[in-house]
Amino acid sequence: MSNGITKAQEIKRLTKPLIIENSKAYDCEGNLIRCVETLSDVRYIIEPREGILTEDEIMQYAPESKAASKIKLKRGYGTISDVLLVYESLPWFLGLYYTVLLSISVVLFHNRSLIPMVILLVLFILPLIASYWIFNLKNYEKSVEKISKKPKAEKNTTKTVETTIDKTSHVSLKEYDHKVNDLEIIFEVKEKVVKQLIEKKFEPPQITYDKFMAMIDSCHKLFYREADSARNIVSLAAEDTPRIRGELDNKIRNMKKIINQIEDLTNELVVNINSDSKDEVKVLLDDMEDLIGSVKDYKGDSNE
Repeated sequence: MSNGITKAQEIKRLTKPLIIENSKAYDCEGNLIRCVETLSDVRYIIEPREGILTEDEIMQYAPESKAASKIKLKRGYGTISDVLLVYESLPWFLGLYYTVLLSISVVLFHNRSLIPMVILLVLFILPLIASYWIFNLKNYEKSVEKISKKPKAEKNTTKTVETTIDKTSHVSLKEYDHKVNDLEIIFEVKEKVVKQLIEKKFEPPQITYDKFMAMIDSCHKLFYREADSARNIVSLAAEDTPRIRGELDNKIRNMKKIINQIEDLTNELVVNINSDSKDEVKVLLDDMEDLIGSVKDYKGDSNE
């Protein structure tokens, strides 16, 4: 508990849909939510308050927050998107930094001053080195490996070699297990929210309510089919090959597509909760059908 706020209150705040008013977003408590803009995304994110939830609870109830991205990077299975979210201001800072530096370099180039030019060159290189370290995901993975690495006594050389080979193939693909687990947590929360909104928008019994619920159920089955398939590949793979990783990446991609579609549907329902527009409803249904069809088509192609 922090500042009299319980876990239950914080979880409710994190999982309730945003309230959009006058082009601004608020959480269910009326707190203004800052718009987060990265190179690849622009969105509103509710950040968990410090000292209330555990890391696992943050991953469950605020999986798209900056705090969750920090946890993923800390545990060694974050992505570039997580780095961009954690260091959201860095690209814009670098852009301004190099704009100023280029302006100065033009003046120094005309003056042909050697020492200032050398200093300027160093100033050009240092941020690039720092940025490379920040955006290199292998650095985060190495940090985790150093923490978890423990020396073990070798009693039988043959058994040790066999165990090492077996573990290497599993450890190299273990990141996909983490990704699947994280995506399942995200899907569970978003599925619950969108079902509540559908029920509020189209009170049953209504044909539209039944159609949307049928779509969500189809998405649920496809999502967990992809998740189970990915886990089976990880557990049964004898070695780590580009083909196996390609198949796993496709599974993860399909799971993310389903989550994104659920999120898009949630946002549309929040914005149009009091609207009677049938065109918007039809578009949402068509989008859901297209998504389900595309994932099914992929599954059919991959099994041939």
